[in-house]
Amino acid sequence: MKVLVLNSGSSSIKYQLFRSADWTAIAYGLVARIGESESELRLNWLDGAGEPQSSRSSLPIPTHRHGIDQIVASLRESGALADVAELAAIGHRVVHGGEHFKHPTIVDDSVTTAIRDTIPLAPLHNPDNLVGIEVTRTLFPGVPSVAVFDTAFHQTMPPAAYRYALPESLYSEHRIRRYGFHGTSHYYVAKRAAAFLDKPLQDCNLITLHLGNGASAAAIHAGRCVDTSMGLTPLEGLVMGTRCGDIDPAALIYLSRNLGLDAEALDRLLNRQSGLLGICGVNDMREINRLAQEGHADAELAIGITAHRLKKYIGAYYAELGRVDAVVFTGGIGENAADIRRRACAGLERLGIVLDKAANEASEARGERCISPPEGEVQVLVIPTNEELEIAQQALAAVTA
Repeated sequence: MKVLVLNSGSSSIKYQLFRSADWTAIAYGLVARIGESESELRLNWLDGAGEPQSSRSSLPIPTHRHGIDQIVASLRESGALADVAELAAIGHRVVHGGEHFKHPTIVDDSVTTAIRDTIPLAPLHNPDNLVGIEVTRTLFPGVPSVAVFDTAFHQTMPPAAYRYALPESLYSEHRIRRYGFHGTSHYYVAKRAAAFLDKPLQDCNLITLHLGNGASAAAIHAGRCVDTSMGLTPLEGLVMGTRCGDIDPAALIYLSRNLGLDAEALDRLLNRQSGLLGICGVNDMREINRLAQEGHADAELAIGITAHRLKKYIGAYYAELGRVDAVVFTGGIGENAADIRRRACAGLERLGIVLDKAANEASEARGERCISPPEGEVQVLVIPTNEELEIAQQALAAVTA
């Protein structure tokens, strides 16, 4: 059997098709620029001999329904999916599940209603995620759709970690609390770290660091999330590509009073114009590293602020956990930026966190690896994330439970 994973955005649909026997991704691709005059359909797949193939075409794709139709048609044409009857499930990434969803959930009408109810918490993501769900339920009524929520893994946090110091009514009536995001990635790398350490996940205390254009940290005690850096929205926490992360709330009052910025302008400033981009004008860490090596002070400052914030979270979560088996780096930056890893761990030797310089800087290294000395008290691991695979596995588990 096969599992199709869809990540539906406002004008795009990312997809992967997995063969459940060995969890090989036998096809993946993207529908881009939905609703524009020239949309694009990309497909990469393995042919009958296991050789990679690819195709790219431009054609009108006015709606998400047309986009999913085109995805299935191209999968059939390539031979990756001979018939929709081969699908055991369709897994959907959903950004926000609120407090209602703590596990992957087979979608029915009550579930779509509950997801719709969370739209005020994630107005930029959940409406588009929901469109993908509704379209596939209409097109393929015989194939179960499973919603997998970015927030679900963090729902084990205790109230002391997820409540803000605000009037209780803002929590009970308006749902203002810490939810956390990137949960699918944190859960995936936590399981892989436990396997790497040859320990059951429930015996592991981990600090997982998902570092990309969006970035978040999680403290995992006995295999369960007990704290995470993102909050009500993905804005809180670490420095990100275009998001500021932690900031004094009074700064927003100051900007409103003195610069006349309204809510929309503040939203745009903090989510789209800040972070690495705001500090040095670039949000790609590879380019920032190049600029820093050429002596650009703002690029060096961006790296310094990023690592400083990251180290603060590692230290805080170490204190919260009391004992740490491993610190895990993942995401595009976490997997590839040796200098960020070095700076984030520098000076933490008293906590048992030490890097092996050669292992950390090995440019040819790929895949899951340890970058700390073998005798290290705390293992420092680099584990590539695979959120789509995690969604596929959770979706299949939900329909076969």
